[in-house]
Amino acid sequence: MQQASKDPLHGITLEFIVTELVNYFGWEDLGQHIPINCFNSNPSIQSSLKFLRKTPWARTKVEQLYIRTLRPGS
Repeated sequence: MQQASKDPLHGITLEFIVTELVNYFGWEDLGQHIPINCFNSNPSIQSSLKFLRKTPWARTKVEQLYIRTLRPGS
């Protein structure tokens, strides 16, 4: 019997998370929730992914926002 992962983001890519948050909030509101330049200044999925992959504290904020707002069962 296989144990289910306790990680609420298991199997979910960062690209999926950012895309879902942008679809839900839009860039402007997302930039208000998490005030980082990649969401507020000429935003794009690719530039956001590049920044978030290099910046652990920002990635954590994005993942926490996703869990709080969009992750079913969390």
